[in-house]
Amino acid sequence: MSQHTQALTEFLASLHYEQLPEAVICRTEELFLDWLGSALASQGLHPIPLFERYAALMGPASGPATLLVSGKTSSAYFAALVNGASSHLVEQDDLHNSSVLHPATVVFPAVLAAAQDLGKSGRELIVAAVAGYEAGIRIGEFLGRSHYRIFHTTGTVGTLAAAVGVGKLMDFNQEQFTHLLGTAGTQAAGLWEFLRDAADSKQLHTAKAAADGLLAAYLTAEGLSGAKNILEGEQGMAAGMSSDANPACLCDSLGSRWALIETSFKFHASCRHTHPAADALLEVMQRENLRAEDIARVITRVHQGAIDVLGRVREPQTVHQAKFSMGTVLGLIAVYGKAGLTEFHQHALTDSRIGDFRSKVHMVLDEHVDAAYPQRWLGRVEVTTVQGRTLYGSIDEPKGDPGNTLSRSELEDKFRRLLAFSGACNDEQATGLVERVWHLRHLDDMGVLTGAVTSTEAAS
Repeated sequence: MSQHTQALTEFLASLHYEQLPEAVICRTEELFLDWLGSALASQGLHPIPLFERYAALMGPASGPATLLVSGKTSSAYFAALVNGASSHLVEQDDLHNSSVLHPATVVFPAVLAAAQDLGKSGRELIVAAVAGYEAGIRIGEFLGRSHYRIFHTTGTVGTLAAAVGVGKLMDFNQEQFTHLLGTAGTQAAGLWEFLRDAADSKQLHTAKAAADGLLAAYLTAEGLSGAKNILEGEQGMAAGMSSDANPACLCDSLGSRWALIETSFKFHASCRHTHPAADALLEVMQRENLRAEDIARVITRVHQGAIDVLGRVREPQTVHQAKFSMGTVLGLIAVYGKAGLTEFHQHALTDSRIGDFRSKVHMVLDEHVDAAYPQRWLGRVEVTTVQGRTLYGSIDEPKGDPGNTLSRSELEDKFRRLLAFSGACNDEQATGLVERVWHLRHLDDMGVLTGAVTSTEAAS
């Protein structure tokens, strides 16, 4: 085992709730609410019912853990699977910039399911989630930009992040965490090729990451051994999945740098790579009092990662694929002033104005923007009007980034919008869920939280 992996596993084994700063605890509650809203917003939307039917076919008729979208119960494994899929569909779940990882959609499904199965408290869930975030983010940073070009980091690294969270709930020691990383890492998978076909693989990635992370932890608890150098070994993850791995990232400022706090909330309901340009275009249009029909051309100056992911989508065929189309997202911003769930589902594929605007949008690699990425996601647009004016928009911190974050009231508003979109529960019921999450650290039984979800499903 390398010294970097050793330092990471030592930190994970020794982490306790009392070590967590108040800001970390508060942000974990906020991230949990944001994740819960994303999961409930996908109720009834393709392909989530497929995962629900699979859980019903292969899993038990009932169990200790809740499937959020239906309020039904199952084993911890199948709850993690379904909740991992459902929370990554509407593209509203969080993102950590420098690791390019969506931690919530893999960590929270696993730790919530395990907490319900094992009878753990809100405090124990919080420290488990922090462990999953801190490990997952550093492993994502370790694998670097080259990994993300081919692999969906949330699917690959997410498997390890989920595993660490559940391992922390089980109070693993350092040796167990070492085996846990090996067992989780050898399962890690997820390729970007699905973007070309509008396939449903993105939800499969997060479903499997959450469930397989949980599987790795439960098997490790039973004594299954795993590779001791899965991250840096000659035939480990970096060797097979990266060309620019940096081992020092694995133990970067453990215990003093809380990477969880660096995580961004999503404001627009689209791929995070579109957000900087969307905010920059919105800034130009508001500043210059422009309408969509006033614009002849938009050049977005982006980092290479945006081109790698968004450049695969030419003419979106599904709502989900539209969220990976820079032209579609900017079209919704230009025509409707926002790119939320309602705009995507009602207008992205059917409003001819969106299609017309899409053809006006072009992505260009910008060296300055690319050099800042992934630590900073800069928004730069060049707008040409039909009158021939050239206007520039510049955003250094998109809405939702740590320096431009969402307040608790804004997070509550987003949560209510997500639940209203799916009809998962009414506003009064949403208020009850919000209150429970804001008191997450005081919950003795995580069934209390999802019991509220179950009752909202029954009521609706």
